[in-house]
Amino acid sequence: MTAPLPFAPLWELYFNQSRTTLFNIYIHADPTYKYDLPFTGVFTNKVIHSKPAKRSTPTLISATRRLLSHALLHDPSNFIFALLSPSCIPLHSFNFTYKILTNSGKSFIEILDIKGGAYDRWVARGEELMLPEVGFKDFRIGSQFWILTRKHARMVVRDMRIWPKFNQTCLREDTCYPEEHYFPTLIHMQDLHGSVSTTLTSIDWSVRVGGHPREYKAYEVGPDLIMSLRNKRPRYGYEGINGSDLSVMKRNDPFLFARKFSPDSIQLLISIEKDIILND
Repeated sequence: MTAPLPFAPLWELYFNQSRTTLFNIYIHADPTYKYDLPFTGVFTNKVIHSKPAKRSTPTLISATRRLLSHALLHDPSNFIFALLSPSCIPLHSFNFTYKILTNSGKSFIEILDIKGGAYDRWVARGEELMLPEVGFKDFRIGSQFWILTRKHARMVVRDMRIWPKFNQTCLREDTCYPEEHYFPTLIHMQDLHGSVSTTLTSIDWSVRVGGHPREYKAYEVGPDLIMSLRNKRPRYGYEGINGSDLSVMKRNDPFLFARKFSPDSIQLLISIEKDIILND
C-alpha cells in the first residue's frame, strides 16, 4: 500500500458488524511513504514488516507474498485470504461476504488465457527468460485482487519454481505487469481445479487512464451505483469449460468488493452504508 486508507470509516462499520474472532487484518504499508493519519480502530497495529513496492516491478508480488506469509504464521485458523487495495469498498455486509466465502471452499482468482499482447508480456524480462519453467502456453493473466484458500496461500509462499522467473527486472515498463500474471499462472499450473476462475472485486476497465481502471467520482456515488455493481455478472475464465467447475456458464457469483473509488466519496458512501451497502 502506497496511500492512506481513505475508506477506513466505511471498513470500520463493516468489520464492527461481526465478532473479532472471525477476521484478521494485515496491512503492507510502503515505509518510504509518509502517512498523514495513523492507522486506528480495527486497523491499529495491523501493519506488518513492509518494504517499498512499485508498479511495473516484482516488488508488488513480494509485498503480497509477505502479507500471505505473515497471515499464515500469525494465525493458523486463517483459511481465507482476500487481497484488497485502499481504493476498494465492500458491496455487501461482512456476514454476507463471510457466508459466501466459507461455503465455497475454493479460491476466486481470475485466470485468463490472453491473446493480444500476451507474447510481449511473456518476454518482458527477455527472450525465453521464462523458460523452461513457464512456457508461453502456461502464461496467464488476471485481476490482481483475488481470494485464496489456505492451500493456495501456502502454495504461493512456498513457490520457488516460477517465482524466480517473475522476480526479474523488466526491459520495458509498458509490458510489465507481474502482479497480474504471477498468481494466475501459478494457480493455473498447479491447481486449477481448486479455483473458480473469476475475481469478486468489480473493476471497470472500459475507461483506462494511465494504466488504471475507471475511478468512481463522488458525484456518481449513490444507491443506484452500488446496486448496479452488485448486479453485474463476473467474467469467468475458460467460460463454459473451466476445469474448476462442471459448468461455469451456470455460475453467477456476487461481487463482494469494488474499486476504484475517489477518496472524496467517503461521506456519500457513509451516508448510504446502513441502508444500502450493509443491507443485504
